[in-house]
Amino acid sequence: MSEIYSDLSARVTVDGRIKNANVGARLSEVISIDLPCGGHGRCGKCKVRAVGELSPLSDSEEKLLTKEEKAGGIRLACSARILGDCEIETLFEKRKEVIVTDGDMAEYSLLPTFDRYGVAIDIGTTTLASRLYDREGNILSESSALNPQSVFGADVISRIEASLAGKRAELASLIREGIDSLISDMARSASISAGDIDSAVITGNTVMLYLLTESSPEALSHAPFEADRLFGETVSAGELSLASLKGNAKIYLAPCIAAFVGADTVCALIAISPEDAESPSLTVDIGTNGEMAIFDGEGFSVCSTAAGPAFEGGGISCGMRGANGAIDKVSVVNGALASHVIGGGEAVGICGSGLVDVAACMLDLEIMDESGYLEDDEVALSDKVVLTQQDIRMLQLAKSAINAGMLTLVSKSGVSVADVKHLYIAGGFGHYLNTSNAARIGLIPKELLGRISVVGNAALAGASMLLLDVSKREKAEALAKNASSVELSGDKLFADIYMNGMMFE
Repeated sequence: MSEIYSDLSARVTVDGRIKNANVGARLSEVISIDLPCGGHGRCGKCKVRAVGELSPLSDSEEKLLTKEEKAGGIRLACSARILGDCEIETLFEKRKEVIVTDGDMAEYSLLPTFDRYGVAIDIGTTTLASRLYDREGNILSESSALNPQSVFGADVISRIEASLAGKRAELASLIREGIDSLISDMARSASISAGDIDSAVITGNTVMLYLLTESSPEALSHAPFEADRLFGETVSAGELSLASLKGNAKIYLAPCIAAFVGADTVCALIAISPEDAESPSLTVDIGTNGEMAIFDGEGFSVCSTAAGPAFEGGGISCGMRGANGAIDKVSVVNGALASHVIGGGEAVGICGSGLVDVAACMLDLEIMDESGYLEDDEVALSDKVVLTQQDIRMLQLAKSAINAGMLTLVSKSGVSVADVKHLYIAGGFGHYLNTSNAARIGLIPKELLGRISVVGNAALAGASMLLLDVSKREKAEALAKNASSVELSGDKLFADIYMNGMMFE
């Protein structure tokens, strides 16, 4: 529709600031707002107050907005279109996100790939994290931010769809601007010139690297899901249009294993070095796309499973990412639910770690049974935060996918869960996870309690090692080339474990 009216413009006032917009454009094209469902009108989390010349309520708005909200001018930014002059009031409060940058690092030799300064960058689906190093291997600065591509959806599938729908250049521009912002922020903090940074290592899942390099993700969008670019290559900052660096600065794009087992997994395995510990060992990064690897004493087998955005707060009625105001921990105190809120103060939502905790606590209090059924249709955690039956169903889908992926990978490797000597949990979500509660609800196998190491942002740690020790690149590329990828889609064992794993037990 926006194409039809592309020669007409409207005066749009957003929180008091005047902008010009194409008639026919969605409100989400004018304001910066997360679209967890990719703008498909399914989640209802892009509410704004808007008045003026706007399109009639869409079917999604009719379904997701209450009678009071409709009367009060509330609209969904992904659905409402601009037909003329209008005013928009954003209803969300900018909150400081809690993003993990720390991660364990195995031993390495100091053989830096840069002359003056180097940066390591982890492009996560949800967040960005980075470190600035000097030649002696000292961390001069760190920076993190949300991935700006979230305006196209919370998961990789939404962004693949957007890229194939003609948004490839825009997706690349967003992530490049995000990286430039991190680099500039770190350089400023360290009192150096960004132009003196002559090398960088960038890691991320396969889709994120495709979108960064403006590669067509067509091969990732359909079976047999075989990537036609697995990286492990060096390009220049100029080729990536990174404005913060000199054009000849060298950028190493870490190698990926498969379409949905990316460089972030390879870097995590470099950082953890599970082959140096007693085997078999299992590594898992729990997120929207759960990537996991098992080392059986001879080599690595890997797989990925789509858990959905529940662990990032997506698809949950009062869900949010880990930021001030989020319930991140829940416990039972004097026979009742007690919540901890990031930053203190009033709770405004619940993040993934809190979701896992509250499910475990409701089982203990018998508010919820093992099938996930709630005695009452919803459970109040605060004046503003409730947990609904649908929220529990979303958690069941997510936790079952992760659990089934782990158990299937272990089984395909010819060992049992009891044989696994170590479970390494990587990533931001895992950093805050109460592993006992995770086992209580069936997210991770109970047999592995007592064998768990939480290793933080191992992807960024591994990228740092590839920056500081050039010899690690050969190891990373060999690992990526030789790892055996296990395809879970259509696998009967995975499907059976997945269905059985729906129970909270």
